[in-house]
Amino acid sequence: MNTQETGRLLSRLRKEHGLTQRQVAEALHVSAQAVSKWERGLGCPDVSLLAPLAGIFGVSAERLLAGSLSPNDLEVGNLKKLKIYVCPDCGNIVTAAAAGEFHCCGRKLEPLPSRPTDEAHGAVVQPVEEDLYVTFSHPMEKGHFIRFALWLGMDRMLLVRLYPEQGGEFRIPNLRRGGKLYLCCSRDGLFEVPL
Repeated sequence: MNTQETGRLLSRLRKEHGLTQRQVAEALHVSAQAVSKWERGLGCPDVSLLAPLAGIFGVSAERLLAGSLSPNDLEVGNLKKLKIYVCPDCGNIVTAAAAGEFHCCGRKLEPLPSRPTDEAHGAVVQPVEEDLYVTFSHPMEKGHFIRFALWLGMDRMLLVRLYPEQGGEFRIPNLRRGGKLYLCCSRDGLFEVPL
């Protein structure tokens, strides 16, 4: 950690949010002199203050310590490069068409790698009128179930959230043929289903 870079970042963020050092200090229950000291790079906030400080500025504590909010490389959003993240604690689902850093429940999320379906995670996909009708025989018990299905086309996606004790079927409405279908098992991860 470089205290000078962190200090410059804290000063910049405080000014961007239109706050004085005293306002930041009051929110954290510290003195304005402590905030001034941090911004001049003569010290750093106590570990217990990092999360509240990051919350004030809407950034991650990790970025504060790094002293940089380096932007992601600009990429044209391309659904072929879609990354899927799932929080192991609460099950939140995040998708991103370009690079990013995502956190949930205090953890940094890593993209789920997909693998081809196996016998336990397969599905049958049938066209029905304009829809795709998907059925699977995977257990749907509280500790082990298909968490979600994701259909991914060239310019759109559809996420179908599934729940324990629900039937093993769903419809993908009115979408163009082609694309990819993924099933995410709560225990075994992400599987690509051939269409």
